[in-house]
Amino acid sequence: MSVLLFAENSQGTFKKAVYEAATYAYDLAQKMGSELTAVSVGQVSDEELKSLGQYGVSKVYTVSSSELDSFVNSAYASAVSAVAQQVGAKAVVMAQTYNGRATAPRVAVKLGAAPVSGAVSLLDPSNNFSAVRMAYSGKGVEEFNTEKDVVVVTVKTNGYKVEENTTDTSVEAFDFSAGDISTVVKEIVKASEGISLTEAEVVVSAGRGMKGPENWGMIEELAGLLGAATASSKPVADMDWRPHHEHVGQTGIQISPNLYIAVGISGAIQHLAGVSSSKNIVVINKDPEAPFFKIADYGIVGDLFDVVPQIIEAVKAVKATA
Repeated sequence: MSVLLFAENSQGTFKKAVYEAATYAYDLAQKMGSELTAVSVGQVSDEELKSLGQYGVSKVYTVSSSELDSFVNSAYASAVSAVAQQVGAKAVVMAQTYNGRATAPRVAVKLGAAPVSGAVSLLDPSNNFSAVRMAYSGKGVEEFNTEKDVVVVTVKTNGYKVEENTTDTSVEAFDFSAGDISTVVKEIVKASEGISLTEAEVVVSAGRGMKGPENWGMIEELAGLLGAATASSKPVADMDWRPHHEHVGQTGIQISPNLYIAVGISGAIQHLAGVSSSKNIVVINKDPEAPFFKIADYGIVGDLFDVVPQIIEAVKAVKATA
């Protein structure tokens, strides 16, 4: 019996979301009195694979094939499931990234397991894997457990603290044939070279209060100074002021950064559903009755065209003395 981590890589490297999932998986393995193993699919160096040992992974199985260099959900799910069956995994853990969301339900079906999505607290294996998680876009709390013997868990990004639990790690190739792959990735075209919204710890977002796309320079400048990703409300994306991949909200990307700065966004319920799990929310709006202020940790009532430039200058001053 063991806990298996699906260590998703991005162009041969592991990102923070994987280390969050690894920490979660290690803590779960400790509760279950079992070891933590991992599976990596695609081309990843031994040095990078062994870095998982810092987070408690004792053994990494690698599935390497030219057909699997790019993510193919059905094939990746088959590979993860095959390793899970070999090691007798009672829990399969992965980050709740786009790839994780596509892989987890397929793995759950193949293993006859219970899927648990967006975990932020540790499951209790002694009580039918019971736990508490946020539901209804963060507006409710759900208590659950399962009668299944196996669970497949996705860990919410920025939802579990990364901690090191260093151990010796071995790497072993896993003999796996992808078989017939109906979908083949020929090329990956990135929408931008900026910071990924789902991985960003700081996000600067803006809405219709910007009055037009020509005014977005100050948002990009502030984001650049803070090392942040940029985002927008749905109306802004619909008007083509900003690209649609920046749209956050119920019908866009749901994020949970450590800091979310909302500039000129009133705070419609659909937008709040996508950002309400952010650790700290700062709202800048000239309307003191804007709904966003009700959930904000910090609020500034004022004209964004006066406030944002002042914040930019203040950040520059701090960075100049650092």
